[in-house]
Amino acid sequence: MKCTRTTYETLLIEEALPGVALVNLNRPDRYNAMTNTMFSELEQLAIELNDDDELRVVVLTGAGKAFCAGFDLADADALPSLGALGMLDQQELAARALLALRSIRVPLIGAINGPAAGGGLSLALAADLRLAADTAKFNAAFVKIGLSAGDLGTSWLLTRLIGPAATSEICFTGRLVGAAEAAQLGLVNSVSEPGELLNDALALAQSITTNSPGGVQLSKRALQANMEISSYAAALELENRGQALLTRTSDMTEALAAFKEKRSPVFTGA
Repeated sequence: MKCTRTTYETLLIEEALPGVALVNLNRPDRYNAMTNTMFSELEQLAIELNDDDELRVVVLTGAGKAFCAGFDLADADALPSLGALGMLDQQELAARALLALRSIRVPLIGAINGPAAGGGLSLALAADLRLAADTAKFNAAFVKIGLSAGDLGTSWLLTRLIGPAATSEICFTGRLVGAAEAAQLGLVNSVSEPGELLNDALALAQSITTNSPGGVQLSKRALQANMEISSYAAALELENRGQALLTRTSDMTEALAAFKEKRSPVFTGA
């Protein structure tokens, strides 16, 4: 696995397990708050990871006590003076970063190790799966600073995860949602015991890597694409094409042979 050879200012990347990239947001002194540099680096990292054919899963977490505190307010003073088009450029820089992460062809697991606020909540929502530490807290803090929860995909993703009523209440009040409530709502898949978050995230990642790479990737593509269409017939069409493609792969042949021979399959991604 190539992982990445680029050195980043705001991110740390390592191969935690074969085929599993562990990405740390690395501004612990600022609770991993986002800057324009981080947005640019997240977009670049997503492009690099997508080019790695040996990559199977990405785990995203935060260094220190927080996952991500949202946009760094130390850099926010200039925002009101940017003008409409300047602010649009700013929004699109951030949006491209999160879209690039969500569009990585392999599963993205968010290991939410602490507070995820504002844009940090948006970043957590961009993951396919979310595991939370017992210290994790979530809030759509946008209304607390005069902004809208219609930011970086929050209004779209959160509504689909927990429903419109719960989303409205959380977004209108800006209140904190603790780890246990987040699990109850379906915002996270599970809550880890103290000190076990990363182990749990890597165990989940490893369980995914035992499956066929093509099957996992096209499953992610189908799940994401079919959230965005309103037609059952269109969903079936997309699924049909994915299954037809996968039956042409050697991994499908290997899976059938392993079943007949009562052994575990050895997938190659070919």
